Amino acid sequence: MGKKIVTHSMLWRTLCCRCAFALLLINECTFVALAAPVVFPGVSWESAPEAESGSACRHDLEASRDYVRTLDTTAIMAVQNGRVLFSDGPVQAVSIVFSVRKSLLSMMYGKYVANGTIDLDRTLADLGIDDVGGLLPIERKATLRDLLTARSGVYHPAANGGDDATAAPPRGSQAPGSYFLYNNWDFNAAGTAFERLTGRGIYQAFASDLAMPLQLQDFDLARHKRSGDARRSQHLAYPFYLSTRDMARLGYLMLRGGNWQGQQLIPADWIAQMTRQTTPAAQMHPAHTARRGFGYGYLWWLLEEPLDSPLNGAYMAWGVQGQYILVIPKREMVIVHKRQVPVAGNWNVSWVGPTEFLHIAHMLVAAPCRAYQGP
Repeated sequence: MGKKIVTHSMLWRTLCCRCAFALLLINECTFVALAAPVVFPGVSWESAPEAESGSACRHDLEASRDYVRTLDTTAIMAVQNGRVLFSDGPVQAVSIVFSVRKSLLSMMYGKYVANGTIDLDRTLADLGIDDVGGLLPIERKATLRDLLTARSGVYHPAANGGDDATAAPPRGSQAPGSYFLYNNWDFNAAGTAFERLTGRGIYQAFASDLAMPLQLQDFDLARHKRSGDARRSQHLAYPFYLSTRDMARLGYLMLRGGNWQGQQLIPADWIAQMTRQTTPAAQMHPAHTARRGFGYGYLWWLLEEPLDSPLNGAYMAWGVQGQYILVIPKREMVIVHKRQVPVAGNWNVSWVGPTEFLHIAHMLVAAPCRAYQGP
């Protein structure tokens, strides 16, 4: 009798151990299934497999499409887990993009800040940066960091419009670093500083540092040049000509922490720095800018969303009339939107503002599509 009891006990323990081991295997397999592999586009973007989308997903994506087509949208593209989840319009069409350029410049700074070529704490005086008619002594104390965060206190006229310069305080009234104003002088001078310190033109550096390794499909270096009124300011703007699908690659590089197929094109800590809030919406000037409800990092706009929102932690590049690159870490998603801007034409056309664009974003992130495998 005792021998039989021992044998049963041993068998029971063995069975329990095997069950526990099987459960561990199941859990391990479940973990692997939930952790989607990192996918990068090759020469062209791949679409998410049709088999991964259910009827509810397709229904919600079509509802998103219906809404997009009520707007003056040229093209839109949403990428999730490295594949195209949604697109509408000619995503290959190239057009001029304006203020998105500022976020691209910030991306380009990272490599040179990391290797010591650029020191963000150097002042305009250190760098010999001046302008038409001269900068004030207090203005020349502004640092490169102040330029990248739109807090320079320099209210010299810019070579181009499209900012909040009409609401600027009197020149010399604000100490560098103390006052946020969305000011093209800051952004253009940051471009000049980049070129002086690296010894490279902005477009040439973009072509070799980003466009080539990312395999941008539609980028043409030859059509790019700095522009603006040099009689107002010697620091010119640097517009880009990009397609929607190439803007999506730039956004996806941000989502992947600056890493592209194992190559660290932008230091990961610089990505974190760019997208860390330096100015909350409540501290912005003028009042209408504060009311938009976006914070600001290093030339990137930061969404101020509740913790439970899928857009919490999201950030975007934002250009005139409806040009956006929105990066949504919580959903492994990038959404790019283009409203084609006339180079020299009628600007009194309908805009796709941030309210309409973010409504699209909320619709897309809420769609129950299997491409998203996170919690």
